[in-house]
Amino acid sequence: MIGNRIGDRYDIIGTIGEGGMSKVYVAHDVILNRDVAIKVLNYDFANEEELKRRFQREALSATSLTHANIVNIFDVGEEDELHYLVMEYVKGLTLKRFILENGPLEPEKAIPIMLQLVSAISNAHHNGIIHRDVKPQNILMDEDGDVKITDFGIAMALTATSHTKTNSVLGTVHYLSPEQARGGMATKKSDIYSLGIVFYELLTGKLPFSAESAVAIALKHLQEETPSVRADFPSIPQCVENVILKATAKDARHRYVSADAMYDDLLTVLDPSRADEPKFVIPFDEDETRALPIIKDAPNLLDSEQTVKMEPVRIEPDPVKQEPVQKKKKRKKWPIVASLAILIAAAIAVLYLTGVFDQQVAVPDVLGKDEADAIALLEEKGFVIDDKVPQPSEEYEKGEVFRTIPEANKERDKGSAVKLYISTGKETTTFSDYIGRDYDSIKERLEPYKFKSIKPEEVYDDQPKGTILSQDPDPDSEVVPSETDVIFTVSKGQETRTLESLIGYTDDQLTRYARSSGFNITVVKKRNSDTIPAGQVMKQEPTAGQSLPIGSEVNVTISKGPAQKRVKLFVKRVKIPYEVMEDDGSSGDGEEDRVPQTVRIYIQDRENSMTDPIKEFDITEDAEEQITVELEEGQRGGYKILRGTTIIEEKTFDYKDIQ
Repeated sequence: MIGNRIGDRYDIIGTIGEGGMSKVYVAHDVILNRDVAIKVLNYDFANEEELKRRFQREALSATSLTHANIVNIFDVGEEDELHYLVMEYVKGLTLKRFILENGPLEPEKAIPIMLQLVSAISNAHHNGIIHRDVKPQNILMDEDGDVKITDFGIAMALTATSHTKTNSVLGTVHYLSPEQARGGMATKKSDIYSLGIVFYELLTGKLPFSAESAVAIALKHLQEETPSVRADFPSIPQCVENVILKATAKDARHRYVSADAMYDDLLTVLDPSRADEPKFVIPFDEDETRALPIIKDAPNLLDSEQTVKMEPVRIEPDPVKQEPVQKKKKRKKWPIVASLAILIAAAIAVLYLTGVFDQQVAVPDVLGKDEADAIALLEEKGFVIDDKVPQPSEEYEKGEVFRTIPEANKERDKGSAVKLYISTGKETTTFSDYIGRDYDSIKERLEPYKFKSIKPEEVYDDQPKGTILSQDPDPDSEVVPSETDVIFTVSKGQETRTLESLIGYTDDQLTRYARSSGFNITVVKKRNSDTIPAGQVMKQEPTAGQSLPIGSEVNVTISKGPAQKRVKLFVKRVKIPYEVMEDDGSSGDGEEDRVPQTVRIYIQDRENSMTDPIKEFDITEDAEEQITVELEEGQRGGYKILRGTTIIEEKTFDYKDIQ
């Protein structure tokens, strides 16, 4: 079943458990994308169309139950000869497992559980539905400690099948009410009886009645009063024990009139006002006719805790209580007794000689033997092979016998049939294709398979984080989960790095950083800056400090330096006279005899300062020179002309003074 899809929407992904009537799987509903529980019934309805319709009708009626403590039934279906129920998947454990691990419970912890159970049964009874098989195995406890009852309607739906038409009873013998054990119809009070047994088990951690056979246990339900929980746990208040005694009264008339009444009683059972409550006693009717039963030996059931079919217990009256007959005249009895003794001895001798006493033999232990060897040994002991059932087994090798019905060492008549269960090896499952799906959800879904290990190998990838990129085993391969290591290659998402601050980087620095970081750096703009020198990064997007995937785009803006201001020109031609000296030895007539005079011109503007002359030259005669002053908006400038140490002309002015 595991790995198959049924109903065109339910992928079977694991086994939850198996009982007398069904096997339960966890599956995934691919349409609604949720996990569900699917209960596949063991009964074959192939040739029972009317019963098939009844099952579907009764099971569907259970879908009307809506209660916080009842497992929801979503769907009822069939595929080929397979009949199944689709139910709410409750992640947790059965109440039976909880009791085994945590019991016995104190009343303060057991009563809240019972209140939930009784409330659920009450809801079902108000909807006209009797459970018929209340037991801890049919009660689930979720991770929050809340309980939910399952299997509503199944026993009821199967009541009319060929499996139960012969007055046989469906139920679990440890929790079976007396009226059910007799073969009578289950009523709402039958569920109340079973609830009382569950309460007993919660408080004591054990069952009230046990015996070698299912029939013997059923007889105890009929004959013996429910044992006192206070005998083992004196600290339990009498009022708490009274709830059990009243719920499990042999006569249904003495039980709670309804589940509602039992719920109301549980609500107040720990109130201080009930501390001195007397023990519940069933009214005694001396005129009631009672039949004392003769308990006959009966074969053991395979599992007395499973829901199974069993014949009603027949209570035969004790011959001692038969009506008296008319007294006859006494006669001597010893001749008759002697004759009978001789006849019996002779008969026993004949039986020994003919081997009649050897007709009952023990079933040999063939577990672990090869199929052929097991059959040979059984036939040698006088048994016949009824059926050979191939099934997976975690313990036994393929071809070995891992179970027999009857079990080994059971005494059976020669010629009796024995059913063999032959191992097909460990159960395999088809490993699905999980590529492209989320690792965490797939790991959770595979946990019920109990694989040897499930591990991820994380790598950087463009796929979203957690996405399965590849898998081992390959899709559609057959695997034995307990022997298989599952390895998923899982995306860590894109590799990321922290972006540095690029402010002030030059073109060469940007090229080196792009190569080392893996980012794609693009110059998108160039702007003037009064603070960042031209050619350097003045802005970046995204900003520094962010964690970015490798290959991400980073846009930068480069500085062009300060913005250029408007410029005005001051232009003037200045005449520089040559100064003739009286005593310089020249004739005053010829220029060739004149002494050169040095002229220096100073400019203060946007490119020059008065520190150094922009021009220096000698003259021997008058000269003329053009002065050019360039001023930016807001600047102040000027010029100065010296001949030797004499200032020929000097002027200062502002940008705004220039016309």
